[in-house]
Amino acid sequence: MDISVQSFAVAHLRCRPEVVERGGFVMGFDPGTTNPYVNYATPVLGAEPSAEDVRSLVEEFRSRGLMPRLEFAPDSAPGVQPALLAAGFAVEQEHEYLVCTPATFVPAPRGEGTPVVAAPASDEDYVALDSALAEAFGGEFPASAEGAARLRRTAESGGAARLVRAPGGVVAGGAMCTAPKVGTAELAGVGTRPGFRGQGIARAVTAELAATLFARGAGSVWLEYSGEGSRRVYERVGFRPSGTRLYVSLPADDDRG
Repeated sequence: MDISVQSFAVAHLRCRPEVVERGGFVMGFDPGTTNPYVNYATPVLGAEPSAEDVRSLVEEFRSRGLMPRLEFAPDSAPGVQPALLAAGFAVEQEHEYLVCTPATFVPAPRGEGTPVVAAPASDEDYVALDSALAEAFGGEFPASAEGAARLRRTAESGGAARLVRAPGGVVAGGAMCTAPKVGTAELAGVGTRPGFRGQGIARAVTAELAATLFARGAGSVWLEYSGEGSRRVYERVGFRPSGTRLYVSLPADDDRG
């Protein structure tokens, strides 16, 4: 078990504009959005919440008009999942995560014909990167001014964003990585526009971001993958299986207790 990933989750949520800590849970909120992927909770290591602790968490989310939702590595707090399921929470999904360290890292090939990775240099670049990632993920997260601003904040707060331009200047794909916390950083949003897949873009941006964060002192970089194809890409960069993360939420019509 790599507890650094769960420790990262706790530290990451503690940086939200509004933070509530109660009953072994850290709840992070951003008043600027109702996005459930931004407003969620995670348990501290070894948390053993009571039924009353779970009810208090639910009430905190409901009082803000938000869906109660958590993201966490279940092995880091084995008592949490049973307590949440008993309260009516449902599992959205469970993902394996991969971890890369300087010892396992493999740089991407460089040279003629390989993708050229660059950092966004202007507001227009961040907008273009956000638009490319929105298309890459099939509109699951539509392009928005908020999304572009979030990419810029990530880069300006110790993290990084990277993009690859196709001939003609259009951004073909990219990704971002958070600032390191408790020795590790999360690499996320690796995406390539459909018309540019199969050209090594995902591998190139993943390797560039990992190298950037290692140079800044991160002891590891972790990510989740969406399918076997992407997993193979990340493994070529040096990412290795290290554990799972669980996503659970409480439907509006199943608020027990």
